[in-house]
Amino acid sequence: MSDALREERLKHLERLRELGINPYPTRCKRSHSTQQVQGEFQNLAIGEESKTKVCVAGRITGRRVMGGASFFDLTDGSGRIQVHATKDNLGADRFELFNGMETGDFLSAEGIVFRTKRGELSVRLEKFEVLAKAIRPLPEKWHGLKDTEIRYRQRYLDLLSNEESRQAFMTRSRLIQTMRRVLDEKGFLEVETPILQPLYGGAFARPFTTFHNELKQQLYLRISDELYLKRLIVGGYERVYEIGKDFRNEGVSTKHNPEFTMMECYQAYADYNDMMALTEELIFGIANALGKVKLHYQGYDIDLTPPWPRVQLRTAILERAGIDIEEHCDLTRLQQAIRAKGLPVDKKPNWGQLVDELFGRYVEPHLVQPIFLIDYPIEISPLAKKKADQPHLVERFEVFMAGREMGNSFTELNDPLDQRARFEEMERLRKAGDEEAQVLDEDFLIAMEHGMPPTGGLGIGVDRLAMLFTNAPSIRDVTLFPALRKREESEGEM
Repeated sequence: MSDALREERLKHLERLRELGINPYPTRCKRSHSTQQVQGEFQNLAIGEESKTKVCVAGRITGRRVMGGASFFDLTDGSGRIQVHATKDNLGADRFELFNGMETGDFLSAEGIVFRTKRGELSVRLEKFEVLAKAIRPLPEKWHGLKDTEIRYRQRYLDLLSNEESRQAFMTRSRLIQTMRRVLDEKGFLEVETPILQPLYGGAFARPFTTFHNELKQQLYLRISDELYLKRLIVGGYERVYEIGKDFRNEGVSTKHNPEFTMMECYQAYADYNDMMALTEELIFGIANALGKVKLHYQGYDIDLTPPWPRVQLRTAILERAGIDIEEHCDLTRLQQAIRAKGLPVDKKPNWGQLVDELFGRYVEPHLVQPIFLIDYPIEISPLAKKKADQPHLVERFEVFMAGREMGNSFTELNDPLDQRARFEEMERLRKAGDEEAQVLDEDFLIAMEHGMPPTGGLGIGVDRLAMLFTNAPSIRDVTLFPALRKREESEGEM
């Protein structure tokens, strides 16, 4: 932005003060939003004038000055209305003052509603008040702002200029409201668990760390809500959920942001089959509420109508990669089978992680329609219950659509001795250099030793669902203020 433009606006600000006008008054008593005006007076005929006086308020987003008359567009949170001012109505001095207001300034406008000869519903200005003087102009070509860097760093400009972005974040809000409603109606209790934790757990991830001066102890931003929510199941609540931020100290991509929103819920006396039914009901309910049961996402047509297929992880990998993981059920044999097929995969320390690598590389990108992948290796599922007939696997599913994971669920492990043994194995992996392996949480184990009923748990990524329902290619498009690399203060300023 030109310093000269800012200086000109500062001079205008000073002129307003010299005239005894407070450019930043405390409040405004408006009678109508622009949307209310558009709705209430929609039946006015061309050239017809109402008998109703209204007071609207908003930002100047367009201005056309033509001799003794001018037309300004005022935009508020609900829409836009045209304001028509004349020298005869306002008087010469007030008309000159009104015409001196600039794009970006906030005004209130009071007058009679009428429809112009061109069919535009308008307010015939009788009084106005300066509400906030903008000392930085909107960027050039601000309407339809396309610069991605500016849109992410200065989200307010994106919201001002792109109706698509405004609608996307409104859709996200409605999505969360519907999610809450469905869970509440099914008897789940919304709770809050600690974000600052003395230990972190519930997922494979590196945490963010901080230090509490008074307690003289290192704390972690949570990577998952799971272990605290399951403590509440032990405490006697049978259905609980939380929608909130989790934090993982990992890379940034179109699918990952260091802080992200998760819904986690736990239901006593349920297993992963019950959680599959809940997942379908929850996502289908959101789709219905948004009118997007059948939607178009990044070139794909997706139908969210349940039921969704349940496919074993083994079957999916066999179909896509041509390897039967059950016939190669240890690390060495699986490595040999992968080499024989000539498939490039990253080296992994155990069979389960190598299976996951195969799946992520050769299966996940092809899962466009909603599908449940079930029965995962125990090595990558330390909090899930073993399958009775296949103890190297666990009762776990992940739900996929649009080529990415949307949710994760277990039949929760409630055997405290088995859980301790799994934590101890994670500790061994950590000592061997796996920074994402889970830590042993003694307090959680003590809670489990008091008895936890059979339980199903489910986590759904709110951001990824929002991407799906808004046709957004990147998580940054559905995160109001995404994590970005640091830059110089002045770089790219508007």
